[in-house]
Amino acid sequence: METNDIVAKDKKYVWHPFTQMKDYETDSPLIIDRGEGIYIWDIQGNKYIDAISSWWVNTLGHSRPRLNEALKQQLEKIEHVLLAGFSHVPAIELAEKLIKLMPDNLTRVFYSDNGSTAVEVALKMAYQYCQQSGKIKKTKFVALKNSYHGDTIGAVSVGGIDVYHKIYKPMLFDIHQAESPYCYRCLFEKEKNACNIECLSSVEEIFKKYSDEIAGIIVEPLAQAAAGMIIYPAEYLKKLRKLCDEYDVLLIDDEVAMGFGRTGKMFAFEHAGIAPDLVCLAKGLTAGYLPMAVTIASEKIYQAFYDDYDKLKTFFHGHSFTGNPLAASVAVENLKIFEDEKIIESIQPKIKVLGENLQKFKEFDCVGDIRHIGMIGAVEIVKNKTTKEQYEFKDRIGSKIYREALNNGAVLRPLGSVVYFMPPYVITEEEIEHMIDIGVKSLKNALY
Repeated sequence: METNDIVAKDKKYVWHPFTQMKDYETDSPLIIDRGEGIYIWDIQGNKYIDAISSWWVNTLGHSRPRLNEALKQQLEKIEHVLLAGFSHVPAIELAEKLIKLMPDNLTRVFYSDNGSTAVEVALKMAYQYCQQSGKIKKTKFVALKNSYHGDTIGAVSVGGIDVYHKIYKPMLFDIHQAESPYCYRCLFEKEKNACNIECLSSVEEIFKKYSDEIAGIIVEPLAQAAAGMIIYPAEYLKKLRKLCDEYDVLLIDDEVAMGFGRTGKMFAFEHAGIAPDLVCLAKGLTAGYLPMAVTIASEKIYQAFYDDYDKLKTFFHGHSFTGNPLAASVAVENLKIFEDEKIIESIQPKIKVLGENLQKFKEFDCVGDIRHIGMIGAVEIVKNKTTKEQYEFKDRIGSKIYREALNNGAVLRPLGSVVYFMPPYVITEEEIEHMIDIGVKSLKNALY
């Protein structure tokens, strides 16, 4: 088909996620043909740096030969089999590898399909654990403002970004919502990395009043991603773990975006030296190849479900594609690559280069905050640097920068007025500098 025909069919049949389709009356989606390493090409042959790892999933880049081969080999054996009453080697091997990466208290792997369902599983596990452990009053959850945990109803219930979640509020279950650890816009007017984590007082107040009814608290560790890569100190997690222990509240760690090296360690909770009660993983689990997620539970939680069948303590949850062999085989190979190529060690110099190059945005009077952790960089654009006044959603600052970046050869997908970079780990130091230079040029062309 000709390019125009392909675009026309897309507009006619495809409903895109997080997209106002009316925009396509004057615009068109970018039709991607192939990818390799950090680059993707559209059907017209234009080349782009995938600066956001295709929604944070392609951690090892596109078309990785070892991952391709693992997928091909599994295709020759079996493509799918149910995991209820059955199992297979890739699922078993993957579970073992994941548990060996976890703290000692985390011992059981439950498979699902994506980040949202990993969170749903964690919420249901936490709730049912309390019901089956004599804590029947514990039915509520705590979540943070500016949080994002997925798009299913349970995940949205513990979300805290109005532009995504407000319309669904009548459908959602009630939660306790605590303040966000948003250092740039600190409610206590403290300086970043020079405070006593006063923002945690909001959680502590809720625990003090309602701990007898709270089953768990869910957090994105170290970075609230969809809210604009809001990065906060590891000390927050460390103190939160102590509060959870003090008030008998389960700590649910949503590592969907931060897991598998994104923060510079294999998992973000490692920065705080803590052990969560439940861990949600997805995205980088299969390096972006296939949908797969896991919820990893502590032995304490698992044992609350372990009983005779007629006691009805079974965790009645599952999906048709739970533990899919194709996805599991790729995930196993992904973890082998992490081991063989020492991925975490290899990205440390790149992390330094990313941090240094982000400072180029300091030249702009519209840049209020520059944020960085691991292989994540973010720049918050403001109307007024002194007052930190934000642009309104309707100003579509990010959209303007996105279009400029495409013209300059990079895929950026800003979050509102926050431009962020989350490249595949295979990016070189020179390519990091080039990627940031494109971001700087795109911001300048869009706003000046």
